[in-house]
Amino acid sequence: MRRITFDLDVLRTFVTGMELGSFAKAAERLGRSTSAVSAQLKKLEEQAATPIFRKAGRGLALTEAGETMLGYARRLIELNDEAASAIRDVELEGWVRLGLQEDFGEAVLPEVLGRFARAHPKVRIEARIGRSHELAERVLSGSLDIALAWHDGTTLPYSRHVADVQARWIGPAKPVAPAPRDREALPLVVFEAPCLLRTVATETLDRAGLAWRMAFSSPSLGGIWAAVAAGLGLTIRTDIGLPANVRALAPGVLGLPALPKMALHLHQKDAELDPVAARLADILLQSALEALPEGARTGEGLRKVA
Repeated sequence: MRRITFDLDVLRTFVTGMELGSFAKAAERLGRSTSAVSAQLKKLEEQAATPIFRKAGRGLALTEAGETMLGYARRLIELNDEAASAIRDVELEGWVRLGLQEDFGEAVLPEVLGRFARAHPKVRIEARIGRSHELAERVLSGSLDIALAWHDGTTLPYSRHVADVQARWIGPAKPVAPAPRDREALPLVVFEAPCLLRTVATETLDRAGLAWRMAFSSPSLGGIWAAVAAGLGLTIRTDIGLPANVRALAPGVLGLPALPKMALHLHQKDAELDPVAARLADILLQSALEALPEGARTGEGLRKVA
């Protein structure tokens, strides 16, 4: 059988378009015309010898083969970029300070550290896992170079909008009891205050006219998962990094109100990062985007946040 060698430029266009949710945006991001992007996608389908896209309303969606191709395309591009960076920056030295939400600690951090260390073994990384407000304050004070966090309204000079991720009601993996009625208050499992998602949960319930009570609070995400799994109450997070003993509830189940989307930002200490921090930021963004649910990948360029 004839071997196929996929064009990495074509794969990069494909992945960029899917992450931005628009191939017109991908054309702008990559500095190509829309007709050139269309030609690349046609070439991809010809090389694959099977349909990659299917019509979905007025737009396009991936076929089963397309979903498989997307996963491999990301891996091929990642390996290519890692190799290019390792060769180009083989003598890169120094240290960088990274901050992450707990949600991304297990889902993203190991891959980020592994990829970066393989390419740049002489660079030292200092990582801090924390909450949105703490990470934002540390970037503002200069004690962190970059941080990936939910945007809590804190004004930072330099911040990159990565994605909008749907917040979800989270319950135990086993079936939960019916929603509370009348004066019965919904038990909540939350972080100790101040906490962005704690505020979102209580304000959403207040607007819906539903009673609630604090059933359990914890300073750690591990404590939150343990309490929810034990059936002490419900919490809200996203689909990122959920352990096996809890589950995201389907929209509208138990009569619970709809939750908003959470804006995920990459905060930077400076407008222009030094080469070490810039390279780590690139790897962090790639890994974070891969961990996000489909449809949440709406990254934008660096911008000032008003």
